[in-house]
Amino acid sequence: MRRIFARALAVAVLAGLAACSAGKNADQAPPLHVLLIPADGGTESGTLADYKPVFQAVGQTAGIDFDLKVAQSYGAVVEALCNGTADVAFVGPVTYLQARERGCAELLAVAVENGKSEYYAGIFARKDGPVHAISDLRSRSLALGDVNSTSSFVIPVAMLVEAKLDPVTELGALRLTGSHANSLAALLEKRVDAAALSFDSFEKAVREGVPGVENVQVVARSEPIPYPPLVMNNKLPGALKTKLRQAFADVAKAPSIRPEMIRGYGGKQVDGYDAAFPAERFDDAARKMALVSDELKGEILKKSAER
Repeated sequence: MRRIFARALAVAVLAGLAACSAGKNADQAPPLHVLLIPADGGTESGTLADYKPVFQAVGQTAGIDFDLKVAQSYGAVVEALCNGTADVAFVGPVTYLQARERGCAELLAVAVENGKSEYYAGIFARKDGPVHAISDLRSRSLALGDVNSTSSFVIPVAMLVEAKLDPVTELGALRLTGSHANSLAALLEKRVDAAALSFDSFEKAVREGVPGVENVQVVARSEPIPYPPLVMNNKLPGALKTKLRQAFADVAKAPSIRPEMIRGYGGKQVDGYDAAFPAERFDDAARKMALVSDELKGEILKKSAER
């Protein structure tokens, strides 16, 4: 009898512990899935490392867990937002506009640096090479990034169109490298005469002392572009959206957060995040991007496949 009672007591205790554990896990919200465009090639030491600090800071101040991953392509981020596997994403303006048009994303926050939320695309060349002005690109080879990248493809191609240079018929070989870092590497290794990438990516290479980058010059600089934003899935609960916006708006002011944790594109330290950035600011950029039609993109893709 005593043995039966002891066994029953042990079962009851274990059941109680299991119930407590289940209750604790039920109270703990699952992490939000964050997907980042592969702005620096999708490596652990690139984009993922750039954005971990600020998400850790927001998690620390707002009690939100995040699971960060880098996508294989810009288009994959749009699909993840639309199929619900991404809750939050770091994207370029083009990627944001694509997801917004499909009703999959809305703005979360945009980084602020020196009071502004803007960045620049550029075309770069070696100082000892044949390209010193955008007009010199005629019959010369050019590296471009991902076809959906704002600053390594769409805006640089728009700059060529505005300069009355047809990238398909008047330039030499076109190389689609998939990322800013890959395009810069192609330039440094003399596989192309010029490369298109963002100034943030170029400045990161300068900060990190990439060999040969000191021999690179700016050929052309774009007009200001709205800063690559953080967006969130539009199907998230309203209360969670509000909490996320407030968390990013407040994180730079939290006394427990070190300033170097507040980072933006390219891992650069920024002043903070604007969670009230007007979405219509991206509409101005969209009009510029309209210079690069789907037909032109297709022709560039076809030409880049030629060897």
